[in-house]
Amino acid sequence: MKRYRLRIRRPDGGAVETAVEDPESGRRGLALIAHPHPLHGGSMDNKVVTTLARVAVECGYVAVRPNFRGVGASEGAYDHGEGETEDLLAVAGFVAPRYAHLPWMLIGFSFGAYVQHRVASQLHAERLIMVAPAVSMYAFEPAPIPTDILHGEADALIPLAAVRAYAEAHRFPLHVIPGADHFFHKKLAELKAAALALCRP
Repeated sequence: MKRYRLRIRRPDGGAVETAVEDPESGRRGLALIAHPHPLHGGSMDNKVVTTLARVAVECGYVAVRPNFRGVGASEGAYDHGEGETEDLLAVAGFVAPRYAHLPWMLIGFSFGAYVQHRVASQLHAERLIMVAPAVSMYAFEPAPIPTDILHGEADALIPLAAVRAYAEAHRFPLHVIPGADHFFHKKLAELKAAALALCRP
């Protein structure tokens, strides 16, 4: 596997720091992975995000993990999901041609799921996986592509009931991780297994 980091320029000229993990052989697609809220410690090195990147690579995807603006070496400031959507679209536009336009899979955790559901309406992707989506904090529309949701049974930040109502309203499959809180403390192995089950061919 090959690992490297990029500084990708947005249309406004700001740089987006991005980590790439490439399985090199047997590539099936590209996985764009979005981290949780920038103002609450979210970054591409979040333990849930890195777990999801490992899942993507094991499933044959090139894992692409940007830092949203204002995080790490990414330039700019938090922009309530608007600018963060631009960040991901800029990264996708830069990366895709370098991999013969392999198909995209979108993965987002918490606030990152909110951003990814916005990206899904602007970037051609095959599917979306939302992990602990912050549906009780932001206005989520129905994503226009096949969508699965992974959520912790004991999530005290984003109540399971709210996520279940969203999933049922839009007929999205909901996969509940027993006993897991919002950050999947001591439940990363269970999260990984559930995510692998979704992305393996």
